[in-house]
Amino acid sequence: MKFLLTSGGVRNPSIGAALVEMLGKPIAEASALIVPTGIHPFASGAAGAFDAITGTASSPLAGLGWASLGVLELTALPTIRPENWVPQVRAADALLVWGGDVLYLCQWMRESGLADLLPTLDDTVYVGVSAGSIAVTPYNCDAEFDRQFAVDGADLTGADRGLGLIDVTLYPHLNDPGMADTTLENITAWAAGIPVPTYAIDDDTALTVVDGVVNVVSEGRWHLLGG
Repeated sequence: MKFLLTSGGVRNPSIGAALVEMLGKPIAEASALIVPTGIHPFASGAAGAFDAITGTASSPLAGLGWASLGVLELTALPTIRPENWVPQVRAADALLVWGGDVLYLCQWMRESGLADLLPTLDDTVYVGVSAGSIAVTPYNCDAEFDRQFAVDGADLTGADRGLGLIDVTLYPHLNDPGMADTTLENITAWAAGIPVPTYAIDDDTALTVVDGVVNVVSEGRWHLLGG
């Protein structure tokens, strides 16, 4: 699988060009499915899911002009015959994974079967935004934040781990003035306890990962830490 891991979506020409290169065709000729699942635990989750799906959110993703766009809601998949949803995933050129709660998103990626399916999608481009990007890395930098949204009695074992589909991790929203934990100082302290390289990226930066090779696409700021 090819990964385009963003902090704030496809928000500048450089990230857009990287997406087109990975797709091998213009966005207007490509099909996509959007996964809004990660936003549901938040109090504004219903509105956030609507904004993600309709392309009206501040992080550009669904509204990029796809030839076709469908919704893949992971919480529904365990109740659906695999033969009715797996072919749709395999046929899509891109899987657009929205942000939100990394812990919740990883839970439903596993429970739905999508986590097991992803490594078999050789030609699909996985496009993550924030939590959607963190989810495929080995470590969840948002674990402490996510715990407060878990339902009573939830098993939080492994809350600090992602799916580990790539060999590096990332910390999005570098120096976002609305997020106190995204200063370089705080990210550096967190990365010091992580045994793999950590990319701190702002909203104008993305990582591409193809065949295990990581490249940075940026019109903003980023840092490679630790590892």
